[in-house]
Amino acid sequence: MSATEPPAAPKEWRGRFFEDFDVGDVFRSRLGRTISETDNTWFTNLTLNTNQVHFNAPYAEATRFGQILVNSCFTLSLVAGLTVPDTSENAVANLGWTDIRLPKPVFVGDTLWAESEIVELRPSESRPTVGIVSMRCRGINQRGEVVIEYLRTFMVLRRSAPEARSSFPATDTPWGVG
Repeated sequence: MSATEPPAAPKEWRGRFFEDFDVGDVFRSRLGRTISETDNTWFTNLTLNTNQVHFNAPYAEATRFGQILVNSCFTLSLVAGLTVPDTSENAVANLGWTDIRLPKPVFVGDTLWAESEIVELRPSESRPTVGIVSMRCRGINQRGEVVIEYLRTFMVLRRSAPEARSSFPATDTPWGVG
């Protein structure tokens, strides 16, 4: 492998464990996600948010946004979800979300990606099988605009944790094809 080639993908991906992080690591979501009107309406209804800017088109058109605004809690949830494959598939608990900023609005039809940077790592003082990861995250739309930023801290398994073992079921059955 040359210095310009990215490392090969692992043959078995089980997510990152505490030992896999270094302060300064930056992760960018592999996928972007386009927000539909259904996403926004369902999320708004599920959370009983009655602010009409999220579901009443004539009302929203009369606001400074001129159109329905995507529920900011949906934006937070979507961007957080986009970070999971790179950072917290092996998390056991969220410990905090702080400094949430929403510098640009999000509208139906926008596509978001997530970017995360590890800012602090420390072993857990009370649980030897986990470590504490702090990162800053942001959501970026298709125009390259930052639409949300926040700090997140979570507890993540160490590779030696009993819960870290593979849960794929073993089988002695031979292949029946090819």
